[in-house]
Amino acid sequence: MNPTNEILHYHLHDVASYINWIYYFHAWGFEPRFAVIADIHGCDVCRASWLTSFAQEDIPKATEAMQLFKETNRILDLLDRDYEVRSAYKLCEAYGDGDNLIIDGQTIPLLRQQTVQQKDKPNLCLSDFVRPLSSGQPDTVGVFCTCIESEVELLYEKDPYKRMMVQVLADRLAEAATEKMHEYVRKETWGYAKDEHLSMPDLMLEKFQGIRPAVGYPSLPDQSVNFLLNKIIDMSRIGISLTESGAMHPHASVSGLMFAHPSARYFSVGKIGSDQLRDYAKRKGVNEEEVRKFLVNNII
Repeated sequence: MNPTNEILHYHLHDVASYINWIYYFHAWGFEPRFAVIADIHGCDVCRASWLTSFAQEDIPKATEAMQLFKETNRILDLLDRDYEVRSAYKLCEAYGDGDNLIIDGQTIPLLRQQTVQQKDKPNLCLSDFVRPLSSGQPDTVGVFCTCIESEVELLYEKDPYKRMMVQVLADRLAEAATEKMHEYVRKETWGYAKDEHLSMPDLMLEKFQGIRPAVGYPSLPDQSVNFLLNKIIDMSRIGISLTESGAMHPHASVSGLMFAHPSARYFSVGKIGSDQLRDYAKRKGVNEEEVRKFLVNNII
């Protein structure tokens, strides 16, 4: 087994502690304060005490959140018997080349942040966090993908409530497995953070060194990047296929890049003008209309 190019298999309960429950409850219309139920001890006394911490008018909503969490854990126990989450990653030789990233010889055009910054803050591009090609010294960038088995999303077809619960939970489990994988890579295989000792709340607040931007998120908004990442990591190894638009199947999938630079941070590309669109299309080797399809939310 190559420790820099691995497939990891997780039982669902192996990654459950890495779930960010705030996002799970948000999908059901709950404010973050109600997601705290996930941190409360499961005994009746602790849960009753938690309920009394709310104003009288909020107790029905808190009770609803508590019931949802109980039912979710019951579903999680059932799913854990038959399904798993898979994560693949590869640590690659990489260089920054202007607004492009070169990974294992594959050029990945990127976009630079367009929002006007304060005088002491530069407009960022992900390639800024990688040693430049002109240095002649290779750097390392991680490529990853994670998914839950696709059959999970087909469960409870005749029960809309349970079906939604499974689908929302599947999304969270894929993200949680990615979190666990990234921690393992940082501390062991890449090893740039061997002495990292973070609590789960600190992990959720991303207090670790480096970043893990996912495809489709603000700093990596072009979904078609998946086609390039697929050439590097072969997503089919863990059961992910890509649609004509670069979307991943199963839906509960995550893909992206890992950077170790101590100054690496998340940012939003924001709106791009016609000059940026033209430059990006040229670097991708496609026409502007093709690029426009993938950057609808970023075009002025």
